[in-house]
Amino acid sequence: MDITEITKLEPAGKSNIKGLALAGVIFVFFIIPWIVPSFRVMDVMAKIMIFTIVVASFDLLLGYTGILSFAHGMFFGIGAYSIALILYYSKTPAWYHILCAAGVSIVISMVISLMISFFSLRVKAIFFAMLTLALAEFAHILGVQWTSLTGGEDGISFTLPGIFNFNQTLGTLFNTQVNGRLMIYYFILIIAIFLFAGMLRFIRSPLGRVLKAIRENEQRTIALGYKTFRYQTCSIVFSACIASLAGILFAMWLCYVNPDSVFHTAVMVNILLMVLIGGMGTLYGSLIGAGFFIVTENWLPGLLKSLAGLASDSIILANMASRWQLYFGILFVLVVIFFPKGVIGTIRVILDRRHQIHNL
Repeated sequence: MDITEITKLEPAGKSNIKGLALAGVIFVFFIIPWIVPSFRVMDVMAKIMIFTIVVASFDLLLGYTGILSFAHGMFFGIGAYSIALILYYSKTPAWYHILCAAGVSIVISMVISLMISFFSLRVKAIFFAMLTLALAEFAHILGVQWTSLTGGEDGISFTLPGIFNFNQTLGTLFNTQVNGRLMIYYFILIIAIFLFAGMLRFIRSPLGRVLKAIRENEQRTIALGYKTFRYQTCSIVFSACIASLAGILFAMWLCYVNPDSVFHTAVMVNILLMVLIGGMGTLYGSLIGAGFFIVTENWLPGLLKSLAGLASDSIILANMASRWQLYFGILFVLVVIFFPKGVIGTIRVILDRRHQIHNL
């Protein structure tokens, strides 16, 4: 029996709704720089696009394959440092340096992810997670200590070539300055669409259906004749390459990289939180998770300070406003309580129940 025979395809109606919703989101990202000509808004939107790709690539591992890897953020850092080092040590940055960085990051990610698969995938559950956590921590220490290459804690600043250079200005259109920053924004949007579409195609392929079967019941999948180790390896390698490409986009947007911004364990924890908020095994939930986390992180502190300013005489309110992480934690707990399977996952469960009741 083939795996495609035991896996049902999505109803056409649901696929159309998802397609229209995704098109609407893309349109919003496209039009935002012209409607709200603010760097802060553009910065938030760009980071949401970048981390949507990173979170979706991690969801391929955790949500679709059932593999918890704490080394996924390391591949994000590999991509960021690939382009940072190449452009930093290039006397005259050119377009081909970006392509070279993409190739280097993919090759390095493939090699390391294959090593992780062969040496770590033999162990299961928490033991695999601990091994990958140790590897991720080693990458962070290496980035901090190898100052001659990575710049250590000071990091690396670099410039981008051509129209991506921040000093390039092509004038003003609709009260929005057309410059290198805007060109990078739309470059990120185009690449993010391409990568997300690639991941959608990956999970809907026969290989993706096998991964879902492995997540649900690995022993039964083996009994059907599938070599699960090979499929899990493909998932790890593919997701690692996607994460490294997202790291390149992140570095291009900031034109700066340091170990704490890409290799720190906190980055991996944030990615995991975004997956849980959006919903594991949904892929579309990565957009919800990344959007919720980044918007909250950027605007919640300012909102709390504004509220505290209404009662400037209160020292208690002022102290409480400075601890925005506490309120973010409360928001996260509320999301987990009211959306136990993540936002998209819980909505999917509710719609499935209504569909079943309707069919009775």
